[in-house]
Amino acid sequence: MNSEKTKPAILIVDDDKNTRDGLRRVLSADYSVFLAESGEKALEILSQNQISVLVTDVRMPGIDGITLMKRALAQNPRLECILLTAYGTVEMAVEAMNQGAFYFLTKPVNLDQLEALLRRAARSAEMEAENIKLRQELDDRYGLENIIGNSPPMIQLFNIIRQAAPTQATILIQGESGTGKELVAHAIHRLSARSRGPFVAVHCAALSATLLESELFGHEKGAFTGATHQRQGRFEMADGGTLFLDEISEIDPSIQVKLLRVLEERKFERVGGNELVEVDIRLIAATNRDLRCFVEEGKFREDLFFRLDVVNINLPPLRERVDDIPLLCGHFLKEFNQKHGKNVEGLTPDAIAILSSYHWPGNVRELRNTMEKMVVMAHGNRLSARDIPHAVREQARGGQPVPGAPAAGGASAHESLADMERKMIIHALKRQDNNITKAAQELGISRRTLHRKLKKYRESGLLGEKADHTAESDRS
Repeated sequence: MNSEKTKPAILIVDDDKNTRDGLRRVLSADYSVFLAESGEKALEILSQNQISVLVTDVRMPGIDGITLMKRALAQNPRLECILLTAYGTVEMAVEAMNQGAFYFLTKPVNLDQLEALLRRAARSAEMEAENIKLRQELDDRYGLENIIGNSPPMIQLFNIIRQAAPTQATILIQGESGTGKELVAHAIHRLSARSRGPFVAVHCAALSATLLESELFGHEKGAFTGATHQRQGRFEMADGGTLFLDEISEIDPSIQVKLLRVLEERKFERVGGNELVEVDIRLIAATNRDLRCFVEEGKFREDLFFRLDVVNINLPPLRERVDDIPLLCGHFLKEFNQKHGKNVEGLTPDAIAILSSYHWPGNVRELRNTMEKMVVMAHGNRLSARDIPHAVREQARGGQPVPGAPAAGGASAHESLADMERKMIIHALKRQDNNITKAAQELGISRRTLHRKLKKYRESGLLGEKADHTAESDRS
């Protein structure tokens, strides 16, 4: 039994006092039960309390149950609603579900069925609230607003960042090009006690050994031709903050030696100087190579590797988190609508299916660039297959096999567009716990369109068992 503090709050609305009181007696052991005798009173309670589930009679004087549900959902789209009526018809049930009802029950109420539905509805509301709370924490407190994803690899990544960021540990970020290594480094800095200090980035591969040494450690006047004055290096610039060394695998062995000393002592000498400069920095390094293999091949110092590899963060390639592609597409769509003054409303299921089937060698960076092209060149108010660049479309549909896509729920290169669309629908339903409304929103289509597609796949026997059950129960 839940404690009073943690009980989900439910609101029972019925103009019949016996029904209200009877349901409260049955449900109060596991729920914080609020009662209302009318739709007007219910709206007042909803505006003043955090209600998880609304249970309302349909036929009431004044504001009826359907109207109450519409107004309640307008106030709180995350509210789960269960409708009760003694005059149930199939048409009324379909209308209720189309308006956003979680379920529709006829009176007299089967209490076991109601309790089972309440558990499901409360759990659904709780999970959504937790997800929103986590996202707000990640956005507002943890600075991860630009790192998009809710797949298992990304949840694991968020947890590692949240655990490691507040410490002073040196961090090594490894991942393919385009996976967002610098974004992660920025997030770690913003989450740390050094967030008010500078964040200084150096892209090591862009500089020769001589230039990189001067860039990192600075130089004294006269240290070399053209050194007309003393210059601070990036280590000094990052004092009190974070220094991010990208593509660290490419640095020259001579620089590796000096870098090792700085990590051990937090002291160094400028190029051409003898004075020791002491700094307080946190180092974050990144590479798109397997640095351990570089050590084994003699290309990177083992002692430096161990100094860097205190906390290791491996960023998954996009092909290993295909389920995040719809989220990323939605994020980039909003970004580029705003940037280019567009008003593209979403993506069609066939567009999402194709984008989810492509192997994205350039990872999130390539997807972002692709989405910008699609938004700029959009043919209509919704991005469809014809808006996808030809090279992406052809490789996803009939080119080389797509690594990792089948395992993650994507389509193989030999599947038809209809097959890809069907898989996207099934996986959207799975991700949304078989909530038709939410699945339709994720797919960028109306509930009516999703119902029609489910009916077509059900009649052809192409739905999975769970999705088939969803389609049936949603119509009942």
